[in-house]
Amino acid sequence: MSAKPTQKTGYIFGPVPSRRLGRSLGIDLIPSKTCTYDCLYCQVGRTTQKTIERKSWISIDEIITELKGKLSTKPDFITLSGSGEPTLNSDCGLLIEKIKQITDVPVAVITNGSLLFMPEVRNSLKRADVVMPTLVAGDEETFKKIHRPTPEITFDKMLQGLIDFKKEFTGKYWLEVFIIAGLNDSDRQIDKIAACIEKIRPDKVQLNTITRPPSENVESVSKLRLAQIAKRIYKNAEVIADFKSNDKTGDFNIKSNDVVEMLKRRPCSADDIAAGLKISKIEVLKHIEELTKSGKIEAVRQNGNIYYKVII
Repeated sequence: MSAKPTQKTGYIFGPVPSRRLGRSLGIDLIPSKTCTYDCLYCQVGRTTQKTIERKSWISIDEIITELKGKLSTKPDFITLSGSGEPTLNSDCGLLIEKIKQITDVPVAVITNGSLLFMPEVRNSLKRADVVMPTLVAGDEETFKKIHRPTPEITFDKMLQGLIDFKKEFTGKYWLEVFIIAGLNDSDRQIDKIAACIEKIRPDKVQLNTITRPPSENVESVSKLRLAQIAKRIYKNAEVIADFKSNDKTGDFNIKSNDVVEMLKRRPCSADDIAAGLKISKIEVLKHIEELTKSGKIEAVRQNGNIYYKVII
C-alpha cells in the first residue's frame, strides 16, 4: 500500500536557480511525491503515491494569494513543477489562467509528459508560455526500467501524447532528454530516442544528466559524452549549461524557512540558494548552519559538489 502523501505548509518555493529558466519561482500543485512515475534519478526521493488519478489537490485561490506575495522577488519564470507531477492537479489549466490575470511573468510547466495522452491534460496546458516534457527512452523496456510508471502508462501511449501535444500547442516546446550512464547512453539507445524525437519535432532538445543526489544509485554521464549525444540526437539539441547569475543581491527579507521550502523540492548547493533567493553566500551559510544544527537539513556530496537537502 502506498504511504500517505506528505502535506505541505506552502505552495510557492524559491525563486530557485534553473539552468533552463533562470530564476524560477516554483508552484507545487500536489502533495509531496505524488507522481505517475517513480524515477531512478528523481532528486526529491522515492514516490510515495503513484497514481494517474487527477484531483483538485489544492485550492487555486490559496495559491494565487500566496503567489501575489512572492512576485516582488522578480522571477524570470513562474514554474508549475515541485515534488511530483503537476498535471495530476486537475485545476492546473485554471491556475495558468489566473496567473495570467495578475502578472506578465511567463509561465512554464515542467512535466514528465506521462499524461499528455489525455486530451484534457493537453488542453489544460494550452495557455502556458513554455512546456518542458521529458523523454528518456526509445523503447518500452528502457522506459519501464528508468521511470517505473503506473501500469496504465505504456511507452507507446506516452510517446503519442508527446507527439499530439506538439501538434496542438502554440507556445514553446522544449523537450528534456535525461541521460543516465549504463541505462540509455549507448549509441543504440540514443538512436532510438532520436527516432522518437523526429516524430515529436520539439522546438528544442535539452540534454541533462544527474547533477543532484538521485533517489537511487545511478550515475551521470560526462559533459563530453553529452556533447557527442547532442550532435547525434537532434538538430536543435543543446547541453544544459550551469546556472549563472550576474544579478546583485536583493532585499527580500529571506528567512530560514524560505531555504527549507526551497530544499524540500530539490537539493541545492550554497551557491544555488544564494542565486535563487538573491542573497549573499555569507547569509546563506548562516541559514545553513542554523538549519543543520536544528536537524532540519543535511549535507550530501554528489559529483564532487556539496548539496543540502531536507531531513525527512
